[in-house]
Amino acid sequence: MRITKEEARRRLRECGLRVTAPRVAVLGILAGAEDPVSFTQVLDLLGDSDWDQATIYRNLVKLREAGLAPVVSRADGIDRYALAGDHEDSHRHPHFLCEDCGRVACLKEEIAAALSIDGPWAESIRRAMVHLLGHCPDCLAQADA
Repeated sequence: MRITKEEARRRLRECGLRVTAPRVAVLGILAGAEDPVSFTQVLDLLGDSDWDQATIYRNLVKLREAGLAPVVSRADGIDRYALAGDHEDSHRHPHFLCEDCGRVACLKEEIAAALSIDGPWAESIRRAMVHLLGHCPDCLAQADA
């Protein structure tokens, strides 16, 4: 899901955050990402910007604290973020972590139903992080070549 700069500005204002160019840029990256992204990936996707790493990191933390960029995966000790509302049921589906390249992919339809929880605990679960580790199709193909 892509968002316009105006939509990013609106979301920032609604959360009580000051609208700044780095925040708008980071929201744009999160909106355009197919899978959850790490801080390092955000930096890579920003390319040659005039902002230093500390500025981007502080803004990512502010976005997380405001609820705009929740951490949705922490499989290998690295926080990965998604745009709030873009990662439907973001804390109710598993993620796959490739042990070779580090890619994290959402596994919604594939196995989420198998992990459904019934019973007295179901209503009290606020969030869950389920991670499956292995080798992604691209890395498997490279290994077979």
